[in-house]
Amino acid sequence: MNKDTILAHAGRDPARYQGMVNTPVFRTSTVLFPTLEDYEHRGDDRFSGVRYGRHGTPTTQALEEAVAQLEDGHRAVALPSGLAAIVCALNAYVTAGDHLLVADCVYSPTRHFCDARLKPNGIEVEYYDPLVGAGIDRLFRPNTRAVFCESPGSLTFEVQDIPAIAQAARARGIAVLADDTWGTPYFFPAFARGVDVSVHSATKYIVGHADAMMGLIVTNEKHWLRVRQTVADHGYSVSPDDCYLALRGFRTLGVRLKHQMQSAIKLAAWLKSRPEVKRVLYPALEGDAGHAIWKRDFTGAAALFSFVLQPAGEKQVSAFINALKLFGIGSSWGGYESLAVLARVEQHRTATKWNPGGPTIRLHIGLEDPDDLISDLDQAFASAKSAT
Repeated sequence: MNKDTILAHAGRDPARYQGMVNTPVFRTSTVLFPTLEDYEHRGDDRFSGVRYGRHGTPTTQALEEAVAQLEDGHRAVALPSGLAAIVCALNAYVTAGDHLLVADCVYSPTRHFCDARLKPNGIEVEYYDPLVGAGIDRLFRPNTRAVFCESPGSLTFEVQDIPAIAQAARARGIAVLADDTWGTPYFFPAFARGVDVSVHSATKYIVGHADAMMGLIVTNEKHWLRVRQTVADHGYSVSPDDCYLALRGFRTLGVRLKHQMQSAIKLAAWLKSRPEVKRVLYPALEGDAGHAIWKRDFTGAAALFSFVLQPAGEKQVSAFINALKLFGIGSSWGGYESLAVLARVEQHRTATKWNPGGPTIRLHIGLEDPDDLISDLDQAFASAKSAT
């Protein structure tokens, strides 16, 4: 089925719930069994069916089934945040003495977890140039267990050659994990590109309304039990109410993504024409360094991108962001609202240097009219100019 049809139908079974279109919210901890024999054999088929609230309810499973089907993965598991999903995905593959390769452009909390938790526990974490491609083979060691990708990077938007990385890793029996929050299961076919484990901050586009925290891990069949058991070992569970909100957002994912992408392209092109802007970092724009790989591997683009200002002082940058009326100042993205933040990238790089020649501002383009957003940016540039 086409992905838009999957969005409308996956994870729903009205006949099972007296004709109700949406899977109801099941709030429970205890699950009762008809006999002692049924109770004692409740774990024989691990992670299927309903056996205890922590392992999921029909509401949880409806979301997991829907996302796995959309991404063409084997199965999925929901977690209480995107970072929880990253933590469990990584912990499934590395223990003391192992070597882990992590893209230098990753989400900063991912880097913090690697530095603050994995390294002190005896895991060798090595950050690599996200543009290394097939050359990653030179970084593999006998104890390398996994490669963690993030394409594009959520601040600097380098597009990784994931098929080349996956081919090199597969030849060595090394797992490939990818943070696919920007691409989403709708715009990036992770498993067709060679990924083994796809991680999402569903807080963003899948929930889509800035009102629930959620993480999701989707795997191929080979890696499912390893990841699912790790989630169980960490004791993570998610609220069925939040799963219901995520399912609600899931149904409109396609129309939101396509609408927001068109708005983002319009704003990115406008910014590219402005004298105050040195360059725009958005793979969907022709001329972007990652455009060719993005066009090959993705079917669309998130409405999240950065632009680099011409050299400017802190006073000007603050004046620009503070003058924005329709863009909120906030860390998350993927909702209906537009956002702007100053991306202080330099402090989050070790394998590569980030020196773009000016301050970097990241925008998320929401569902507002793009012409109104352009007008807002225009008046903010005027405010920054007057602050000199």
